[in-house]
Amino acid sequence: MRITCPICGERDRREFYYKGHAVSLDRPAPDAGEEAWDNYVYLRENPAGETRDLWQHEGGCGAWIEVTRNTVTHEITATRLVSEAKS
Repeated sequence: MRITCPICGERDRREFYYKGHAVSLDRPAPDAGEEAWDNYVYLRENPAGETRDLWQHEGGCGAWIEVTRNTVTHEITATRLVSEAKS
């Protein structure tokens, strides 16, 4: 898989570190209890289709990138810097 870093250009996926879904997860309070923490740590959606993920260009410029990709076809349709995604 090839990922286009907005700073460095197209690179091999092995230069990047996958962080997870770009959608924020609601972190439980420290005293929320075992079940709440178990759900937070272990239960995740596994969608088939388009997702937005966070990747870090660890083997390059170090930028955090939001990648829009299809989990079925592995096609990447968009990339942008996370700093631009927040604006």
